[in-house]
Amino acid sequence: MSVYVDDAVHPYRGMIMCHMVADSIEELHEMADKIGVDRRHYQGPPVSSRPHYDICKSKRKLAIQYGAIKVDSKKIVSVIKNLMNKGIAA
Repeated sequence: MSVYVDDAVHPYRGMIMCHMVADSIEELHEMADKIGVDRRHYQGPPVSSRPHYDICKSKRKLAIQYGAIKVDSKKIVSVIKNLMNKGIAA
């Protein structure tokens, strides 16, 4: 099981954001806790069917230091689809 970060570049309130996903919701939240991202920033059911966090560049760097894998947007979509197929995200 793994956590993944992409190289997206989405400006938001003076920051550059990317996406963080994982093979399980538990792993996703564990990484968010490790890198200091509050769970209120989680974007998943019931608000979104795509379980992920948008994280800034400095948090992306921390996630990579803790073992997150750098991937492209295709892999991010693949991981989310896999979670949806497992019934984790509806």
